[in-house]
This record gives sequence, structure tokens and C-alpha cells, in this order.
Amino acid sequence: MAAGTHAVTNQAPPLVGYDAFTTDRVLVEAVERHLAAGLVEEARAELSGLGRSAGSAQVQEWARLANENPPKLRTHDRYGNRIDEVEFHPSWHRLLGKGVAAGLTAAWGRPGGHVRRAAGFLVWSQAEAGNGCPLSMTHAAVPALRTDPALAAEWEPRLTAMVYDEDLRPAAQKAGVLFGMGMTEKQGGSDVRANTTAARPLAEDGTYELTGHKWFCSAPMSDAFLVLAQAPGGLTCFLVPRALADGTRNVFRIQRLKDKLGNRSNASAEVEFAGTWARRVGDEGRGVRTIIEMVAATRMDCALGAAALMRQAVAQAAHHCAYREAFGAKLIDKPLMRNVLADLALESEAATTLAMRLAAAYDAAEAGDDESERSFLRLTVPITKYWVTKRSTPTVVEASECLGGNGYVEESGMPRLLRESPLNSIWEGAGNVQALDVLRALQREPRALDAYLREVGRARGADHRLDGAIKNLLTELADLDGIEARARRLAERLALVLQGALLVQYAPPAVADAFCASRLGGDWGSAFGTLPHTLDLASVVERARPVH
Repeated sequence: MAAGTHAVTNQAPPLVGYDAFTTDRVLVEAVERHLAAGLVEEARAELSGLGRSAGSAQVQEWARLANENPPKLRTHDRYGNRIDEVEFHPSWHRLLGKGVAAGLTAAWGRPGGHVRRAAGFLVWSQAEAGNGCPLSMTHAAVPALRTDPALAAEWEPRLTAMVYDEDLRPAAQKAGVLFGMGMTEKQGGSDVRANTTAARPLAEDGTYELTGHKWFCSAPMSDAFLVLAQAPGGLTCFLVPRALADGTRNVFRIQRLKDKLGNRSNASAEVEFAGTWARRVGDEGRGVRTIIEMVAATRMDCALGAAALMRQAVAQAAHHCAYREAFGAKLIDKPLMRNVLADLALESEAATTLAMRLAAAYDAAEAGDDESERSFLRLTVPITKYWVTKRSTPTVVEASECLGGNGYVEESGMPRLLRESPLNSIWEGAGNVQALDVLRALQREPRALDAYLREVGRARGADHRLDGAIKNLLTELADLDGIEARARRLAERLALVLQGALLVQYAPPAVADAFCASRLGGDWGSAFGTLPHTLDLASVVERARPVH
């Protein structure tokens, strides 16, 4: 028998069989910080259970299968009847069912619900990001439906039920439902006021008939959709069910599924309406105002999804470097690699800390405890969506490089993270849309800026670099010359100052010092791994390791 040519040595074991929640110190601290004391123990138990699932070999295998077997469109049945169904691999249904059962669509009206749900979404998205789309849309539909109390009373219990039912039946026959959304059209994109889909009233009861199309329809297998169409009174929001009350199928023609860069497990479609039954949500002509709270919630989830990708990429990089040896020592102990890992860890911690602060603001705003928190969200949601999602791709790229050639191989899981990473910046309004929304909030809602400044003001005096950054930001805000062309720069500075203020208040001194020195103090290069060498980088890296 021929001898083997080599023995496998110096390879890091897979990061599997771990708790993706409890090994994330930043997230654990954020949950403990933002939840009432009486809720923490229960939340920790729930999130740890979800974290163990996310880190398990079984769920990692489901994720692989769901992405390697993308959804298929079935426009007709064997007899030629139009059915417009999307067929998914069983692993997709397992992932989505687990997410629904974990309460990722059940934040509204629950004490601490948004913090608990945001933490769960961040944990679960590390396992597989594609199923986050229907979870996000379903969660986000609630505030839009609340503009119509009768609709909310009918649909909200189904939306927030922790029951996944994949079958297509009238919603009244289901314990739980999923929602999708259709806003953009091929001629308008982000300019939804250019929509041409027409809505013709059928009766005085708020029912209409839609004719038109949607260029991007998220989660086309959902039970119902919120869409925008032109009614006689202007652009209006409508609820479009896939199955009508009598059990027949609504006219919901799926033209094709998008062949996307990433997000392969999830379906995104082009759809056509041709005499499609719909029910008005809110008043005619107020479609954007009706659906804007849904958009804000999904933008929040884009930031959470980006933070999840960053956390998983950094966890994989730190794990690999803790085991891999090169040039006589573990990679994690090499000064230059430690600098890279620490820089990545800072980006991840800042993203998670900021996203979880927004989740806490959602809880306070829904409870009515503090109206300033609603104003805070108006400005910080587009700020966070802009910046955190922008930082996802470079973070994932650098983390992949930490694994060397192994990180470029599909089996490592890093390529899937990389393909996913640009998505959250594009969905729900790309970078320019977010930056311009920041300007609108600054110009039209002075209370939003006041709430932001109160938040960063809590950290004033704690770090001279932060103080300097706040002063420079105020100077920029006072200068209106060329403000639109500077919108991205302004959004970036607002985000960095807010992240710095939060880290100075809540993170260990080594983390806050490194962030302020690099992101606010100017002692930072153009690539990761250029932190000042005098910082306590070992502590920053150790904090990010998913030790289990």
C-alpha cells in the first residue's frame, strides 16, 4: 500500500459548534446595557439558544445547501395553469422557520422587543443572510399597517406570530404570514414618484385593481406585499395578497427571478399586475408617508445585516489566526497581523454598538417614553445605513485575506460573505439616497440634530480627539456651501463621531482609544492594519475572538 504523501498539519479547525451570541462580547454587553434588568436573563437564554443554532454544524450545512441550490421559478403547472410559484430547497424553509420561531418578526409590542430582535437578527444573519430578507420585510410591515387600524388588527397578529407556514392559503386560514414589498419600477428606481402602476378603485371599501409592474419585488413567495401605485389621488400604498379570501390566486405574475451576485438563497423577482386585487393602506396620495416607517425599519435591518457579516468575517479571521502558525509563531501574535485584526475588530465593534443603540431607540420610541428618541432615529437611521453598510465590503475583503488562499476557497464560507457584503448598501436606497436623506433630516427636522447632539454630548470631555471631531463637525454643519455635493462626507463624519461617542462611553478603554486615535484622530492609513503601534492592540483582538 502506497504511503500518504503528506499529513495535514497547521490548518485551523472549522469554527463550528460554538455559540455565536455568548462569544460575541460586544453584542452581549449591548443587550445587557439596553434591556431592563428584569428582561436580561430571559433574553440571554433565548439569544444563546439561537447562537448555538447559528454556530452549529447542522445550520451551517443548511446554509450551504440553501445557497448552492437557489430558488427556481415555476410559472405554470404541468397542465398549463399559471401558478407563479417559487420553489426553494428544504434547507431554506428550515432556516426561515427557525428565524420566525426565534421571534425575528415579533418585536412590536414586546418589552425590549427591538433590542432582543435586533440581537437575534444579528446572530442569525451570521449563519445565513438570505433568509433575513423575508424576516425583515415581515417585521417592517407592521408600522405601515398601523396607519390603518382595521388592517393592523387583522394582519398584525399573523405578522408577529412565531409560526412559519410555507403553504399558499388565504391569510385568514394561517397562524403566521410573511410579507414582501414592491416599490421600485424599471423606469424610476429609487425615484418612486416616477411609478406608473395604476390603481383603479373598485368600491368605497378601499379595494382597488392594480395594473403595472415592479422591477424589484422582495420575497415573492410571501403571503402579501406592500406596494406603491398611482391612485386617482396620487401615489398610494396598497396591500396585495397572493391568495384571495375565497381561496383563488390573486393575479401576481412573476416574470423572472433576478440572477444576483450574492443573496443566492433568497428570491428577488420582477412581477406584473394585471387586474390585481389590492386594498388601500392609508389615504390616497400619501403612499410614501405610509410606507416610510417600513422603509426605515428595513434600513435598520440593512445595518444589522452588515454588522452581522462583519462580525462573522472578523470571527473567522481571528479564529484562523489563533491556530495558524507562520514564521515561528501563531499569526495572531505577529505584530502586523495583530494590527490588521485589531483594525477589523474596531470596525465590527463600532458597527454593532451603533446598530444596537438604534434598536434601543426603537423600543423607547414605540413605548412613547421619549419623543426625542424618535427624532434621534430620523437622523441616525440613514446615517447608520449609509456608513455601516459601506464598511461591510472592505471589512469582509480584509478578513478573507487573513485566511490567505483558504479564504478565497468556497468551502471556507468567506466567498459567500463577500458576495453578500455589497447588498445591504444597495437595498432600501443606495449610498446617495441615504446621504441625501441625512440632509433632508438636518434641514427639515431640527429636533433630529438636537437629539443627535445630545447623544454625542454625553461623551464630551472623555477624549480630546472626540472633542475635536465634534467641534469640526459643528463647523461643517454650519457651512451650507455645496452641501449636496458634500452629503456623503457629512454622513460619514456624523457616523464616525456617533460611533466614537458610543465607544468612549461603553467600550473598554483600549477599544475607545484605538477608535478615536484612528477614525477621529487622523493617525490611520488608507488600508486596514495601519493603527498606531503604541496602542493596546492585543486587548482589542482578544475581545473579538470567538472563544468557545
